[in-house]
Amino acid sequence: MSTSEVYKNYEHLLFERTGGVLTVRLNRPEAYNAVNRHLHTELSRVFADIRTDRETRAVVITGEGPAFSGGGDLKNIATGAGERLDNTFIEARKIVMDLLELPQPIIAAVNGPAMGLGATLALLCDVVFASDQAKFADPHVRVGVGAGDGGIVIWPWLVGINRAKQYLMTGDAMSAAVAERIGLVNEVVAADELFGTAHAFATRLAEGPQRAIRGTKSVLNIILRDTANMVLDPSLMMEKECFAAGDHVGPVAAFLERKTAKVG
Repeated sequence: MSTSEVYKNYEHLLFERTGGVLTVRLNRPEAYNAVNRHLHTELSRVFADIRTDRETRAVVITGEGPAFSGGGDLKNIATGAGERLDNTFIEARKIVMDLLELPQPIIAAVNGPAMGLGATLALLCDVVFASDQAKFADPHVRVGVGAGDGGIVIWPWLVGINRAKQYLMTGDAMSAAVAERIGLVNEVVAADELFGTAHAFATRLAEGPQRAIRGTKSVLNIILRDTANMVLDPSLMMEKECFAAGDHVGPVAAFLERKTAKVG
């Protein structure tokens, strides 16, 4: 089955295969690749599809346009209540667990801002290369909700528990240089070298001994899967309760008002 047939039902993700490397691009560049409901659903499916794709030996994930991902689309990602809200959080759990259970190595090429869920997607990858133009933040608390989409799983392992608290409790952003210095990302490279660097590394892994590489990844990810099993459900419940209580309404409205005023 060709790449186009395996992934033909995706609207907001683009796919390209070179040898054993599959490149996945978040494709809402007009919205800085913000994750709306449709893209959220696609992300909850895609890693399971890649898992069964025998042609793919390594993956590169990046963003189309100037951003990696601006995070959840505040206009619709977690609005509503009841079944719609429940489904959003079922999908959120699946995105994190499917990423951690993906047997193929996955490399993030962070080409611009990676915020909230965007940062989580990048940081849950096995190796993270960042453009010198990239920025990172998990600003959930700034819109009145807890950091529940997986950030609590991965940030402490990368930067330590207290530094994770510093950034997750404030939502403060950091430059790519700071992210590299504190260990949030593996390497920062010039913007025009980013994709080539990430793809070359993915190709090296794709051409390496697959049983050994996948086995090493799988055993290492036991640590992250155990962490996710311990903290992901409570963190998602915390975030869901914030949405259900309406804690996000005022902060989101203020953010969108500032954004509109800035554009105007």
